[in-house]
Amino acid sequence: MNRFISFCLNNKLVVFLFVVFLMVWGIAVAPFDWDIHGIPRDPVPVDAIPDIGENQQIVFTAWPGRSPQDIEDQVTYPLTSALLGIPGIKTVRSFSMFGFSSVYMIFKEEVDFYWSRSRILEKLNSLPSGTLPGGVQPVLGPDATALGQVFWYTLEGRDD
Repeated sequence: MNRFISFCLNNKLVVFLFVVFLMVWGIAVAPFDWDIHGIPRDPVPVDAIPDIGENQQIVFTAWPGRSPQDIEDQVTYPLTSALLGIPGIKTVRSFSMFGFSSVYMIFKEEVDFYWSRSRILEKLNSLPSGTLPGGVQPVLGPDATALGQVFWYTLEGRDD
């Protein structure tokens, strides 16, 4: 560390040029819509809602007034077994509580988020009759969970 610090102190021009290079490179890849002449721009793409977590889909099934064992035997297990056949699934976790069941499906990283949702919806709509008890309807969870949801806002004035 001492040699690095002494190098920086003895070679101020090299350090200055390196810092300038980093600043210009940072401006070139900044995700903002800057119109800077003389610097070729290649901004880093930014999603409005970046996906920083795994591709996870949740199927929620309510069956009020039932014990966790009834939910497990008649809802969670048959639903989990039916959903295991969807291509691209990495992990399936299920939980049975009083009156409801949750099945969490984690897909492989290369599987598209909305493609996985549509496959789950297709599977839920094509469940054979008698798979679940009467009046029990599984529902696909929201497409954006609270896990790491980040928004990208820009404030733009009315002036030119």
